[in-house]
Amino acid sequence: MNSYASVLFDLDGTLTNPEDGVIKSLLFALERMGLPALKGDDLKWCIGPPFKDVLAKILGSDEPAMIDRALRLYRDRYRAIGMYENRPYPGIERVLSGLKKLGMKLYVATAKPHVFANPILEHFKLMEYFEGVYGAELDGTRTIKGALIAHVLKLESISPASAIMIGDREFDVIGARENGMPCIGVTYGHGSEAELTAAGALYLCRTPQDILEWFRKNGTSE
Repeated sequence: MNSYASVLFDLDGTLTNPEDGVIKSLLFALERMGLPALKGDDLKWCIGPPFKDVLAKILGSDEPAMIDRALRLYRDRYRAIGMYENRPYPGIERVLSGLKKLGMKLYVATAKPHVFANPILEHFKLMEYFEGVYGAELDGTRTIKGALIAHVLKLESISPASAIMIGDREFDVIGARENGMPCIGVTYGHGSEAELTAAGALYLCRTPQDILEWFRKNGTSE
């Protein structure tokens, strides 16, 4: 049985559901650019991948100036309104508290810029559970999950052998594996069971409570 001293959590789709704020901010950006309207349901796939890649696909263009303009418009609304159109998943605070009681150190590793991640966690009173919160820079540095996880491990002096990632998309699983770590996939977020299984998730949790139950059975030395 492994004993995991450090647990890295994704944010969007794992701790909180950002769907309303992300989609409304994307629609705002597209409208301001005079582009054809899309339905919100058509944009759910946008939550998780590196965001400039998302915009390039939506815009059908790799033109940096066009992508940067869309990103600025998106962030204008997201910073003011969108990041608070968000909600913690039911029971997630109980899970974080339970893991802390098991003696684990918790971290956030999100491709979302940390200038957004920090106020979101503070707003929903989740910050107190984490030793550190790590995200991308606004210029796109560390939007790739593998690089971000490597950054966390280095700065926090965490051994991959004693750490595990928890996330809802294949990017979390792949990024963890690139750093010699397993990843638990959560299917209540934005990734499918098939996506997470194909990426090689160690285990799938269908509810936040399943995370805590898994650690009680498998993730501690107690």
